[in-house]
Amino acid sequence: MAGVTKAFQYERAKASLPWVKDTPRGLVTFIGISELLGGLGLVLPALTGIWPVLTPLAALGLALIMVLAIIFHAMRRESQAIVFNVVLLVLAVFVAYGRFTLVPLS
Repeated sequence: MAGVTKAFQYERAKASLPWVKDTPRGLVTFIGISELLGGLGLVLPALTGIWPVLTPLAALGLALIMVLAIIFHAMRRESQAIVFNVVLLVLAVFVAYGRFTLVPLS
């Protein structure tokens, strides 16, 4: 739901996420939309059977977002956010690896 907040509820994001106050609104919206599309890319291809290769690609995209988030939060010395982003990074890499090699959808 954080993607929805970042993409469409800027004032709410600003109140709940400290870094949003110091970040341009357009970038916050872009991050939120990217997270939403990545999440949809993880789920919809598997559910519909349409373009199943998008699932591991979406996972890689989310992994990239998490790497950038880790760098961003490290620069701001926000260790709690870094831990959360590392967990999400590990999960995204696990999904990408699993869907590319262990259990491909196609």
